[in-house]
Amino acid sequence: MAAPEQLSTVLITGGTDGLGRAAALLLAAQGYRVFAAGRSSEKRAALDQLARERGLPVETLEMDVCDNASVARALAEVHAKAGPVDALVNNAGIGYIAAMEEISMDHLRQQFETNFFGVVRVTQAVLPEMRQRRRGRILNMSSAAGRIALPLFGPYSGSKFALEGMTDALRLELYPFGIDVVLIEPGYIPTNFQAVSLELSSPYAAAAEASPYAMIYRNFRRSWKKSTTGVRYTPEDCARVILRALRDNPPRPRYTVTRRARLAKWAKRLLSDRALDRSLIRTFRLERL
Repeated sequence: MAAPEQLSTVLITGGTDGLGRAAALLLAAQGYRVFAAGRSSEKRAALDQLARERGLPVETLEMDVCDNASVARALAEVHAKAGPVDALVNNAGIGYIAAMEEISMDHLRQQFETNFFGVVRVTQAVLPEMRQRRRGRILNMSSAAGRIALPLFGPYSGSKFALEGMTDALRLELYPFGIDVVLIEPGYIPTNFQAVSLELSSPYAAAAEASPYAMIYRNFRRSWKKSTTGVRYTPEDCARVILRALRDNPPRPRYTVTRRARLAKWAKRLLSDRALDRSLIRTFRLERL
């Protein structure tokens, strides 16, 4: 099935691995011309080769969403090859798992620079032409953690809560220009994201037993392992939701992916803050010291 003409050219940040890579392959197979941006030359080369083997219209770009010049170069390359971007999928992201008292300000800035400011940076770069053409679609990859914050998720959830609030405002600001803005909210899906997150968070994990938050680190690891073991969702499940969000006319403001994300949505909607806190306190076996 051919892609809608008005959304034929799609740029995906963080598009060479995990959820972004799956989306790039599916959208290309459905007729979109896809530019998958990423920092790793090895991952870009692997995706380029796979696209050639499958005969898919996917091209990779070098882009660091934290760098103005890098974003400008990548968009100039897209423009030279395909013209303006019709749809942007802001997927690049990282995750630090650490107590808020302990995370360094440098790491916290890196968390927000990638997950929030990087989204704003790329979005600002594509919007002038979208506004002039009175069409376009922007999909921002949030998370179930953008609805509910778990202990040790302060850095990551903080960046996703900020992303959700900014996206809600942007959706209203761009309505007069015919540009749709959408949030995608996945729950846990096994990808390389978790391995990168563990690496980024390793200094805090290594010092956990000497931390005043040792109990929380231990209980978090136990609960997280229990809740993620046997999860069968795949990046392709998320890619199908992204495809639907591009095709729906009009799109919904939010699309959830996975049962956990749906539960988070309803828990946030139906429970009071105190009731939700009590549930999480039980889940993570938190006790007054």
